[in-house]
Amino acid sequence: MIFNISKNNWTNWHHKFHQQFLNDKEFIPNGANLLIAVSGGQDSMALISLINDIKNHHNWKIHVWHGDHQWHKDSSKFANKLELYCKGKGIPFFINVADAKKVNSEKKARDWRYEKLCNKVDELLIKEKSIYNWYILTGHTSTDNTETFLLNLARGSNYNGLAGIPKQRLLNNKYLLRRPILIFNRKETISICKMLNVPFWEDPTNLDLSIKRNLIRHKVLPFLNKIHPGYTNGINQFVGKMDNYSKEQADLCKLAIEACKNSDGFKREVLNTLGLEARCTIINAIIKQKCLKQISSKNIETISFEILKKSNGQIKLPEGLKIVWNKNTIRLES
Repeated sequence: MIFNISKNNWTNWHHKFHQQFLNDKEFIPNGANLLIAVSGGQDSMALISLINDIKNHHNWKIHVWHGDHQWHKDSSKFANKLELYCKGKGIPFFINVADAKKVNSEKKARDWRYEKLCNKVDELLIKEKSIYNWYILTGHTSTDNTETFLLNLARGSNYNGLAGIPKQRLLNNKYLLRRPILIFNRKETISICKMLNVPFWEDPTNLDLSIKRNLIRHKVLPFLNKIHPGYTNGINQFVGKMDNYSKEQADLCKLAIEACKNSDGFKREVLNTLGLEARCTIINAIIKQKCLKQISSKNIETISFEILKKSNGQIKLPEGLKIVWNKNTIRLES
């Protein structure tokens, strides 16, 4: 085997990380081009270090992208240090700088990052004249998964929300996103960085308790650990079960949608014979066929009740769409 690391420096972390690609060769296939989103924190630095150490074995070509949100006074210094680290490793480095006044929330920052990542892949496809085998990687861990589960549980999310962070997904309906360090938790990523002498920079905004995720991280999780040490394993096992359940529901939903179809759209009378959860699942799937923006569970329930109670009506949706129904048929219109 050819690795970018000596045998003496090979660790159990490398073995666990490498093994997932041997077990699933399609997860990140041989010869892939990788654009890795790196914040400079311990999780993404552990990711880039492990990827760089095993890239030769898989013939991967790696690139690093950094999004500077300009949320704190030292963000440019962090970006410069990260760029120097990547240059020292011979890794191409790209950066986008946000307008902090516009990108001023967690959701806006996430949407901005994903948009810029996709734009960068668009550029690289043209610049490097490479084939369409690009993958975007992020440094989400099992601890992030636990935080997301608790946030979604508090919001009253349905089973899709409780399925946690998916290991892979289609990003902005264009590129494949992979999260290869979901197999590690945050304690493990800091151990990886320390053992491999990998630098990382702590974003001071991660200590801001006005941000809900930070409040979960710094207050709720330590309390849960006192109640039940090792709670993350139990939560992540449950998240895995919910993920499987979500996939099974998606398969059943496809069959149900086919049964509800008619020449003009979907049979209202068939849909209304189903229970609330089933109706909501099918309505959500129908909307997703044309609407890329996620509709909240609460709004899907409202649409379901309106279709059940009223023999005709319409409700506006994002992206200029609307759901329209009469006594017999439900359909989406632009």
